[in-house]
Amino acid sequence: MTLGKVVGTVWATRKDEQLVGMKLQIVQEVDLDYRLKDNFVVAVDSVGAGVGEIVLFATGSSARQTELTRNKPVDAVITAIVDKLDVPLQAGALAQQPEPVPS
Repeated sequence: MTLGKVVGTVWATRKDEQLVGMKLQIVQEVDLDYRLKDNFVVAVDSVGAGVGEIVLFATGSSARQTELTRNKPVDAVITAIVDKLDVPLQAGALAQQPEPVPS
């Protein structure tokens, strides 16, 4: 799984029948300090994530292992919304926590 930030939503009125009803989110990969990387994926949202939230996502054949995505034409799926990371870094510092998304 990979850390990412939901940065947008994809709206597609015409899509494969197997994708009807699935929410598609644009996820940008982040590092352990939540700095944005240059990688983007469009992922099926299986957990109800919102724009601005830090998430875990799976890609490739692993993306088709959830109940929602099994045997579907999916290459990426959001599998968790991150509440907190506890990662000891250099000099004992901890990674920053995700900022709450305004409701």
